[in-house]
Amino acid sequence: MNKRFFSVIAFIALFVSFLGLPLVSQADDKTPEGELRVGMEAGYAPFNWTQKDDRNGAVQIQGDKSYAGGYDVEIAKRIADKMNRKLVIVKTEWDGLLPALQSGKIDAVIAGMSPTEERRKEIDFSDDYYESQLVIITRKDSKYAKATSLKDFSGAKITAQLSTFHYGVIDQIPNVNKQQAMDNFPAMRVALESGTIDGYVGERPEGVTVESVNPDLNMVEFPEGQGFQTNPEDVQVSVGMRKGDPLLSEVNQVLSTISADERTDIMDQAIKNQPASEESTTESGKQENVFIRILKQNGMMFLRGTGMTLLLAIVGTTVGTGIGLLIGVFRTIPESKNSAKRGMQKVVGWLLNAYIEIFRGTPMIVQSAVIYYGIAMAFGIDLNRTAAALFIVSINTGAYMSEIVRGGIYSVDKGQFEAAHAIGMTHGQTMSKVVLPQVLRNILPATGNELVINIKDTSVLSIISVSELFFQGKSAAGTNYLFFQTYFIICVIYFVLTFSATRLLRLVEKKMDGPDAYARLEETDVAIEADK
Repeated sequence: MNKRFFSVIAFIALFVSFLGLPLVSQADDKTPEGELRVGMEAGYAPFNWTQKDDRNGAVQIQGDKSYAGGYDVEIAKRIADKMNRKLVIVKTEWDGLLPALQSGKIDAVIAGMSPTEERRKEIDFSDDYYESQLVIITRKDSKYAKATSLKDFSGAKITAQLSTFHYGVIDQIPNVNKQQAMDNFPAMRVALESGTIDGYVGERPEGVTVESVNPDLNMVEFPEGQGFQTNPEDVQVSVGMRKGDPLLSEVNQVLSTISADERTDIMDQAIKNQPASEESTTESGKQENVFIRILKQNGMMFLRGTGMTLLLAIVGTTVGTGIGLLIGVFRTIPESKNSAKRGMQKVVGWLLNAYIEIFRGTPMIVQSAVIYYGIAMAFGIDLNRTAAALFIVSINTGAYMSEIVRGGIYSVDKGQFEAAHAIGMTHGQTMSKVVLPQVLRNILPATGNELVINIKDTSVLSIISVSELFFQGKSAAGTNYLFFQTYFIICVIYFVLTFSATRLLRLVEKKMDGPDAYARLEETDVAIEADK
């Protein structure tokens, strides 16, 4: 039964890996000649967003079947066209844009980024390609909706996006209740709608979009002299490039050919074309159910994200369990009488302990950034992001599984080790024939728990541009502005995945134990209830 069970598990892992090969084959090699790889969130409408097809000139996202559209995409298209290069859009989390640029994963950041003094220390910026004004987005029923100056927001709970100058200007509001910065605009919009905050700082295009798609939200603009005091570079939006990149002069030359009127027309058209502005109705003329509309617009995105999440979770858990078993077996090897071998055992043991402590003691999101971006920056090794994600999940899981396996080995009675040795079995035979079959059964519930954890924790891999389920959901919410509804759908999908995984593992446990074990367990439960 055990051999057949593990054969089935191996087949499932191999099958899922096979399904993921097209994704893995999207190699993140150094930029080929004739390409311009541009990084953006694809979730900050109207500057950039994600959609399901190429209407209105959208460009396909690298390694995905979705497309990116918006003001940033139109500017990027003009730059790539004038430079005779093929535009490649690399969908990247906001916090991952600078590391991706510095490590060579992308050639430019065109994502509504302002050339602040802090950022100029890390990267170079082009001339501006858009200039906007700061506004505060609040609820229409809020007492702050009719504010005309910053002092009217005294006492308000205000926030802004993490790692942007927007967060710093909040201090200009008298007696403001400054909230913790949030990592993206969808999160801030959800917080605003739920009443957690009273408003957030953004740019005018964001405010215009919010007002057009959500009647409950309101953009507060300030008369001259009553709003935020900013430096010109703060309200400008520029193309970010690596320090000393010779292409910067070409980018500036292209931007100089785009007039102010043309830029305004591009932005107006972007606001008009964004998916959130679409209203769906049925054939009878009634408004279409919002959940159906979200699934129609983003269903394939969610499906691909689900597939990537399962790929990472199943393969990562399987490989991690294998790593844990190897480490567990190594730890049971008797100490060699040979001094050289004994010394080698201690060195390897120390290294394994260091590996376990490091990967159990640091968050997976940090491990992802260090491995994916750090290796590229330090050694010039450009990892495929899906392969890197599989590696990260596997070694992270392996660190946890090694301790679980250790506990499983200790749970086996020492008498069985002694009995096996007494009949002449070697240590290897004892482990493979006597101990490990019991260990595998004992650790199965904990292994299932690791699988469930991995299904959920793969969401942090968006930091390295892996389009798993949560990243796809966040992109959709940032595009359609239907935050609660979109995240509710994502929540349901996660629940279905985790619930199905636990049910399947319970069936596996039942098969391994046999029906008699469960019959005895039920009889025991009945007896206990009778005693009560």
